[in-house]
Amino acid sequence: MLKHRGFPGRLPGTDFQFTIRRENRKKGATPIARRERFRDRKPADRRADAGFLAALIAHFGDEPFARGNLDAGRLSWLIGREVRPVGEFDPADYDQLLQVDMAAAEASFPELFTTDGQPDFGWEDDGWDDDEAEDR
Repeated sequence: MLKHRGFPGRLPGTDFQFTIRRENRKKGATPIARRERFRDRKPADRRADAGFLAALIAHFGDEPFARGNLDAGRLSWLIGREVRPVGEFDPADYDQLLQVDMAAAEASFPELFTTDGQPDFGWEDDGWDDDEAEDR
């Protein structure tokens, strides 16, 4: 399983996880399953979606990337909309290539694309260090 170095492990100040520490060798990767986003979702859930998408855009841009250690639950909120599979989709494959659909991302989360008022997710203040916390 590819580990995305430098990718935030969670949304700072919350328990919303963005990455997993190690692969599940017994059962395999947790399948990604599209989840419906209803208008009455909690603001914290919407912020987690926006933060995760902002991290994907900052880390990968519009280039294809391997699923690797990205959390299946968090990807499930974006898959089929802002994040699309590249090629044949295998929802339980750590090596599945994905890509951010920038047009869909901008339509769903316009606040991430403004030049003057982008949300501050606190990535610099997080204190998360991938090398230190790896595989404890």
